[in-house]
Order: sequence, then structure tokens, then C-alpha cells
Amino acid sequence: MTDVVCAIIQDSEGRFLACLRPHGKHLAGFWEFPGGKVEANEAPEVALIRELHEELGVLVQVGAPLEPVIWNYDRGCIRLLPFFCAIPNGQPRAIEHEQLLWCSPEEFGTLSWAEADLPVLGQILAGIPETPL
Repeated sequence: MTDVVCAIIQDSEGRFLACLRPHGKHLAGFWEFPGGKVEANEAPEVALIRELHEELGVLVQVGAPLEPVIWNYDRGCIRLLPFFCAIPNGQPRAIEHEQLLWCSPEEFGTLSWAEADLPVLGQILAGIPETPL
């Protein structure tokens, strides 16, 4: 099983950051929360800081975790480790994604999400946790 981290980032208007997977990569054309694989002997929080710096060009503060999601893709099983995060300074850029989108919870259903992210969306819509950071 591969551990994968993802960041739940909310802006001041209550919208969440979604990222479009690029052509040529697994799950191309699907939306996801930004993040990536945890390297050997790396703490998930450290992996998330590293991945978001690489993918979005920002430094994040890692906050409360959500419930992990175990998902089987055709390439293997992942354990998705979502965390609420904040960007104290700067604006994210689409370095590794085709597009970035700030979307409200009401807009979640209009996007084609990577399947492992769907339970995370459910947790966000359920309001878990009340105070993320």
C-alpha cells in the first residue's frame, strides 16, 4: 500500500482548492486535492509541505487531519491521508497540474474527481472537523 497525502486548502471566501491532473499522468483529466506520495521514512506532514512546494510553489501550514481513505486503483492500493492546510503567504500556481480552481462545496458535484478524493469531499461536506487549523 502506498501512502499519499493531500491538502484541503480553503480560501477566505470558503472555497476549496482543486487541481486538474495533467495529460499523460495516471488519472489525467480528473480533479484532485493537491499532494503526492510519502517517501520512505518521511512524516506525512513533511511530505505534504514538500509536495505542495513542488506542485504549487507555496509553503503551507499543516493543520488537522481528516479520516484516511483506503482506495484500490488498477495500479495498486493507496492510503490517502488528507490534512487541512493553510497558505500563509503567496498564491498557488499550476506547476504540475493543468489547472487550479477554487470551488465552493456546492460546486464539488460539477467536477469529475479522482475516486479516492470522493470520501474526502464527503468529510468536508459533513463539516469534519469544525476547527480545521
